[in-house]
Amino acid sequence: MKKLLWLCCVWLLLGACTQKETKGEDHMNEQFLGKWEGTIETPNGPLLMMVDLQKDRGTVSVPAQGLANFPVQHVNYTEHQVNISIQLNGSAITIKGKLKNDQIEATFQQNGGIFPLVLTPYQEQPITYETVKIPVQNGDLTVALHKASTAPSPVALIIAGSGPTDKDGNSALAGKNNSLKMLAEGLAKEGIATVRYDKRGLGDNQALLTKEEDSTFDQYVDDAVQVLQALQADQAYTSVHIIGHSEGSLIGLLAAQKTEVASFVSIAGAGRALDEVLTEQLQGQLTPNLVNEATDILAALKQGEQVKTISPELQTLFRPSVQPFLISLLKYHPAAELAKVTSRVLLVQGTNDLQVKEADAAALKEGKQEAQLLYMEDMNHVLKAAPTDRAGNLATYADPSRPLHEDLLPAVQQFILNGK
Repeated sequence: MKKLLWLCCVWLLLGACTQKETKGEDHMNEQFLGKWEGTIETPNGPLLMMVDLQKDRGTVSVPAQGLANFPVQHVNYTEHQVNISIQLNGSAITIKGKLKNDQIEATFQQNGGIFPLVLTPYQEQPITYETVKIPVQNGDLTVALHKASTAPSPVALIIAGSGPTDKDGNSALAGKNNSLKMLAEGLAKEGIATVRYDKRGLGDNQALLTKEEDSTFDQYVDDAVQVLQALQADQAYTSVHIIGHSEGSLIGLLAAQKTEVASFVSIAGAGRALDEVLTEQLQGQLTPNLVNEATDILAALKQGEQVKTISPELQTLFRPSVQPFLISLLKYHPAAELAKVTSRVLLVQGTNDLQVKEADAAALKEGKQEAQLLYMEDMNHVLKAAPTDRAGNLATYADPSRPLHEDLLPAVQQFILNGK
């Protein structure tokens, strides 16, 4: 869904606390020192966090909440344990962890709630790209450029999916898999330059969106158009292409209508309208009464009407601040919009995708009969070969060591370079 998903209120509250207090080490094991990363297993789903531990201080970062390098108030070490404390308006927040097998097995505690947290050494991602600034509405969009192995070359804009998904294909909710980073680097090695960017409100471009209620889906499309036009004006590129993943597929096909791109590749793109997909996903997860309420809310939003009264169980999905974005998104039907794209089109769909189904790819194909449709056996939503069982499938979402599905990169490369 929407970018700024404020799922864990404790991290929002942390921003109100500015005092810092630390405590020195007691027989400290220096293996604790350095940067760590892991996910808090909250009832609302996993929440990515980073911890930087030093001898006399520490900081925490939670990308999904826009929290970066926030100083902790108290850190204490022993030979095998670290205790981190934060006092906030009478609420005690603690992280207690033990060093075991080169990782910290910890618990995150707040207001009586105790959630598991495993921290592993933070792996710095090597910078393999150049940073480019492209003017857009309200500022400059920071874009990552991977140059091709040969020049001049084709260039592909890769557009990430929904929610807090960054330019690498990683989500603060689901974990790090580096799917889009792998795709970008792989294409660049094979002679196709690539560009990617964090959408408004995320990562490098967080400053472009300060209020969730100010965001619309059309802004995402306009940003993509600005990037494409900048690429088309650059003599370094022989042709310009779009690769859209998940929600990025709809952004991409709308941007393709406004620019003279050579081709459009949809990977795991929805073929049905958002209200139909959401209703299908909610059935079986909610009570019949809540499903009926969600259906009524979606119907109102589709008519451009905001809804004030929402059950607590549906607040995360339909909170007032996200409704302008949903209204702007619900007016589009992907299959109908794809019919307006004049460039070559490739549709790629994994057979083990838990979020977007083969029926969506078939619906897109109906919208543009001349599009090429390619099903990839066992590929899931994060572009990896995955088992059919849900737990095993979801485990790949947080496994950056797992490579892309072996057929994906060759298929996209061949389509862009050869038109097949």
